Amino acid sequence: MGMSTEPQPTPEQNPAGTAGPGRRDVPPANGIRHKGPLELRRRAAKVTMSDRTLLDTKGPGQFVHTDPWRVLRIQSEFVEGFGALADLGPAVSVFGSARTQPGSLNYELAVDVGRSLAEAGLAVITGGGPGSMEGANKGAVQGNGVSVGLGIELPFEQGMNQWVDLGINFRYFFARKTMFVKYAQGFIVLPGGLGTLDELFEAMVLVQTRKVTSFPIVLIGTAFWNPLLEWLQSTLVGEGMMAEEDLDLVQVVDDPALAVELIVEGAARHRNPTGNGTSANGSTGSGAADSSPRA
Repeated sequence: MGMSTEPQPTPEQNPAGTAGPGRRDVPPANGIRHKGPLELRRRAAKVTMSDRTLLDTKGPGQFVHTDPWRVLRIQSEFVEGFGALADLGPAVSVFGSARTQPGSLNYELAVDVGRSLAEAGLAVITGGGPGSMEGANKGAVQGNGVSVGLGIELPFEQGMNQWVDLGINFRYFFARKTMFVKYAQGFIVLPGGLGTLDELFEAMVLVQTRKVTSFPIVLIGTAFWNPLLEWLQSTLVGEGMMAEEDLDLVQVVDDPALAVELIVEGAARHRNPTGNGTSANGSTGSGAADSSPRA
């Protein structure tokens, strides 16, 4: 039996070592391969350099549809939102149906709410769309206040309404929702559908779990909201799925001026919880903008 004349693999051809293609229990012939903070050996070391991957990429831009790229988009939405609203001052987020028709009772109610907030020195933040959102933005402009719209990318979205002075468009609901809470002293909720209910219950959960403090939530329209509150009382509280005191997280009124008054009082309690002209941390309250960050 003669010796095999088959050529043996070189270290370069056999990265797992010179002891044959099936061996993984020996060090790599060329030592350790570094890729950023990673140290790679054996098969794991057979990777392309990051710079080469970046500079050699050709063809369709599929990378923009990957999760790491989405993380950067999400980050950019927070950065843009924080930057645009950082100097907004005291504000209130107003929610209501996008299907409310101009000239209707609920539309004019939204206009009155926006105007009353502006006259009280509060900026008005809405979802920037039509219906009750448009009405509240319109009222803010009529009251010489700041009118903000936080739009969202939707397949049926009509775009930012004409009464928005400062508009920001978002891809992601959760980034947009953060802005609604972080820069508001409270919520005023007009009659609305699923989106309105989503914002309402999220605000209630944030207050219930103490993620936000002294955050007044005022519902306008007793005839519209009372059936929902009665269901919460009879079903959720009745079956032990909700505490009775959680119903106190919201107040229901019919008068826009009273709604604004309750919001202002709620912000004042946050600034001055001791009632002696000085806040709990020893500083003197000077306005709704002094409230701590919401998120």
